[in-house]
Amino acid sequence: MKEILFSTPLFGLSISFASFFIGVLIQKKTKKSYLNPLLISYALIISFLLIFHIPLEWYMKGGDIINLFLTPATCALALNIYREWKLIKENWLALTLGTLTGSIVSMTFAFFMGKALGFDETVCLSIVPKGITTPMAMAVSETIGGIPSITVLSVLITGITGNVLSPVLINLFRIKDPTVQGISIGTCSHAIGTSKALELGEKQGALSSVALTLSGIVTVALSLIFF
Repeated sequence: MKEILFSTPLFGLSISFASFFIGVLIQKKTKKSYLNPLLISYALIISFLLIFHIPLEWYMKGGDIINLFLTPATCALALNIYREWKLIKENWLALTLGTLTGSIVSMTFAFFMGKALGFDETVCLSIVPKGITTPMAMAVSETIGGIPSITVLSVLITGITGNVLSPVLINLFRIKDPTVQGISIGTCSHAIGTSKALELGEKQGALSSVALTLSGIVTVALSLIFF
């Protein structure tokens, strides 16, 4: 009976949508940035699977269907570049230097920090693409010999950290320029951080969207060269 209920694709889809919806409601109700809907949904799904002893393979029958949309969602990021082309031309130097520098620092820091903490090289390679959006990060991880599941977790932690701490750091270092705010958030904390940039302002959100796309491209290229 248990297998009939939980081993169908409908179960994975239903619990994913339901847990994310609960996460959105909790954040809207509490207005706490650290109560990120993605983080809440992860916690709810993992707790449910553990409590009822449901194999991950059963959940992934529905989860894999969601994964199918990751690639087209990544391709859709190209729309940001097209829509904000004028803004890119006005800030091309800041975008180029910002995404290049941010990507290099993110990748090298993650790898060598992992080494310093005694992680296996496979784990170190898995967290190299932590600063870019999930579909691109998973592809990079597989290519350079990492473990995609660890990569997904590191991407989630990075994004939520950027979402929560970016306003704090902006105030702490008194960063007034919306261009700097947007590029830095998009480069280091991808789409989850960009949602916070959109709250800060229209220009910050636009530049963050472009920066996350460009940093993804830069990270893919540099990972293949150096790792």
